[in-house]
Amino acid sequence: MSLTKIRRALLSVSDKEGLLDFAEQLVAAGVELVASGGTAETLREGGLPVTPVEAITGSGEMLDGRVKTLHPSIHGAILADLGNADHRKQLSDRDLAPIQLVVVNLYPFEEGVANSELSDDEAIELIDIGGPTMVRAAAKNHKWVGVVTSPEQYPEVAAAIAAGGLDDDLRRNLAKAAFYRTARYDAAIVSWLESGSEGTPKRFVLACDRVSELRYGENPHQEAALYAERGRQGWWLSMEQVQGKAMSFNNYLDTEAAWRLVNEFTDPTAVIVKHANPCGVATRDTIREAFATAWECDPLSAFGGVIAVNGPIDEGAAGLVAENFVEVVIAPAVTNGAKEILSRKKNLRVLIAPAPKGRDLDLRRIENGFVAQRRDVVDLAAAGEMPQEWESVGERAVTLDLLADLRFAWTVAAHTKSNAIVVVNDRAAVGVGAGDQSRVGAAKRALAQAGDRAHGGVVASDGFFPFRDGVDRLGDAGVVAVVEPGGSMRDDEVVEAADEHGMAIVFTGKRHFRH
Repeated sequence: MSLTKIRRALLSVSDKEGLLDFAEQLVAAGVELVASGGTAETLREGGLPVTPVEAITGSGEMLDGRVKTLHPSIHGAILADLGNADHRKQLSDRDLAPIQLVVVNLYPFEEGVANSELSDDEAIELIDIGGPTMVRAAAKNHKWVGVVTSPEQYPEVAAAIAAGGLDDDLRRNLAKAAFYRTARYDAAIVSWLESGSEGTPKRFVLACDRVSELRYGENPHQEAALYAERGRQGWWLSMEQVQGKAMSFNNYLDTEAAWRLVNEFTDPTAVIVKHANPCGVATRDTIREAFATAWECDPLSAFGGVIAVNGPIDEGAAGLVAENFVEVVIAPAVTNGAKEILSRKKNLRVLIAPAPKGRDLDLRRIENGFVAQRRDVVDLAAAGEMPQEWESVGERAVTLDLLADLRFAWTVAAHTKSNAIVVVNDRAAVGVGAGDQSRVGAAKRALAQAGDRAHGGVVASDGFFPFRDGVDRLGDAGVVAVVEPGGSMRDDEVVEAADEHGMAIVFTGKRHFRH
């Protein structure tokens, strides 16, 4: 394994964090410092010897700083293959010394465009040109050159230089980080340029960092890891894990499903999810009551599930949670007394997290590609109001009490795998038929689970009823109202069935399939 001894370093950084300490260590190791613009000024003010870039190029900055390091004397010194005698001769003929270390961090474009007050012209000036060019040049020539793109790398690089130089593995790892840095920088620029486009973007680039490796995927024989999209902050990156085992692949998916659903509601609500489908949802006066009611929907399925609540967990709610076996509980807050109670369940994962924000692109992997869609969002009118696009099409009127349950059921159905039928009674799911191949099958499962609780309840169907048989089954079970998209060739027959059973029926004009 070969070592590259560092004799000359080029520094050009936007983020000056840790710069002086790092540069002092380079000087102490006998490294000559070359720097551009503000970096050179910072080093001089820090009392360090530095050669300005213009002393090498023979020309100063131009175009308001757009051109500083774009010069053959700089890039020749970075890109020279020092194992090639002709390259060494060309450097000698031009009286150029090679550069063995390039230290660059880029203009803060990502941070800049996150500021909504930034004008397009200001954003354009944050697109770095010289920086990425030097980074890519050094990374290409990593056989001879080390490239540093983040202050986080300073300690390791400084220690290696003090010990004699950068070895092959370190230079290669630095190069990988460098190419990733320029790739995600360009990804951010593409995203910004596409942000004004209507519909789905014509182009997008995913730049992701591995946050952690997971024990395994959906099954023990599958390798898995957790990745974060660079420049975006999902709720799970901001969460605090109070206790419990590390989150698994399946835990993340189930918790995402539960957390998104529970945050659709404003009143105290609890959601229980198993295999990404709700198996209990209820709204009550307190979080404790909401959880107790949600658990009653389907205790068998709730066993080993994920609980999400949209209010703080207090001692009363924690005591009830602790009586049952669950994998994860997530909330916006947990009182100290509740933490103490939950700590008795050593393996229980307790998470405190902000609400999800996202109307981001929803991506699903297919072989060597993706299908992408805007995330489905349930937009309903204020509580107590009929959403404008909803239409009561049956003979029975929709009362305020029915409307509250219909809105509740419709929201749960939108978060349930299709075909989905959700039976609700008094703002609590009492039967959920999820992921069935037929709508009648989903209705059978939901009604079997609901039992007598279906009597006087309402039903949401994520897609239209193609035939009246599904509605007939609901009516026979005592369901009093149905909300569904409408749009079937046999809508008249479906409405006729609802009228025969004395059921109110509402068409939403919109479906919420979930695959």
